[in-house]
Amino acid sequence: MPFEQVQIDCVRDYWNNRPCNIRHSTQPVGTKEYFNEVESRKYLVEPHIPAFADFARWRGKKVLEIGCGIGTDTINFARHGAQVTTVDLSDKSMALARQRAEVFGLSDRIRFCPGNAEELSSFVPVEPYDLIYSFGVIHHTPHPDAVLEQLRKYTHAANPAANSALATTVKIMVYYKWSWKVGWIIATEGHGKFWKLDDLVARSSEAQTGCPITYTYSRASGKALLERHGFKVTDVAVDHIFPYRIPDYVQYRYVREPYFAWMPPSMFHSLEKRAGWHLLLSASA
Repeated sequence: MPFEQVQIDCVRDYWNNRPCNIRHSTQPVGTKEYFNEVESRKYLVEPHIPAFADFARWRGKKVLEIGCGIGTDTINFARHGAQVTTVDLSDKSMALARQRAEVFGLSDRIRFCPGNAEELSSFVPVEPYDLIYSFGVIHHTPHPDAVLEQLRKYTHAANPAANSALATTVKIMVYYKWSWKVGWIIATEGHGKFWKLDDLVARSSEAQTGCPITYTYSRASGKALLERHGFKVTDVAVDHIFPYRIPDYVQYRYVREPYFAWMPPSMFHSLEKRAGWHLLLSASA
């Protein structure tokens, strides 16, 4: 089935069944120890996220986050002094994110808004934000362009009452089509059937198999996704290859695959910048 024909309830059910990163700790779910371990593990394997989000930059600013998951980045924006409005389709993910905010005493800095980002203005009041942030989310919705069309409404440029000197920064991560991971999926899961790329990638894109939708983008198509909705792209970068053996990783052991273990760090990071899974788009409006 074409991705645009997938019902949004199928996407919601998938993420409710297993919220992203929920198994990143062996501590009791919902405790401070659990959330600390989830954060530590996430940023260990994805160390580019704090640099991309630049949490400290948004102190005293308004942040609109599309897709909070269980709240790792959300908490860090609030912890660094931002006022955050965050959206997620998954009720179970958002419930954990709310609990996380309570555990760390940050509930007063975060407004949680459950719902479908394709219909954002129907449940989040339209007002300008200093940062619009979405990491690994809009490629899982049936109509990513619908989300971008909504996000445009929340920029300083689109708000007639906004200070014309202010600009909204947009930072979005979507999956990169020409990545090591896509090649690996086609070679191992698809046995070379590249003409089935969309379905193969969707099925194997996440820790829990069977994701109903996963779009991938080239640098050019990722840039075009933002530009056709009036955003001025200021940077396009690629990062992140997961180097660890899955059977060890799920046991909380960090053992690199043999084809990565021999690489010097500089060579591995150079490969990440060319064939990483994460396409990092920065823009302004």
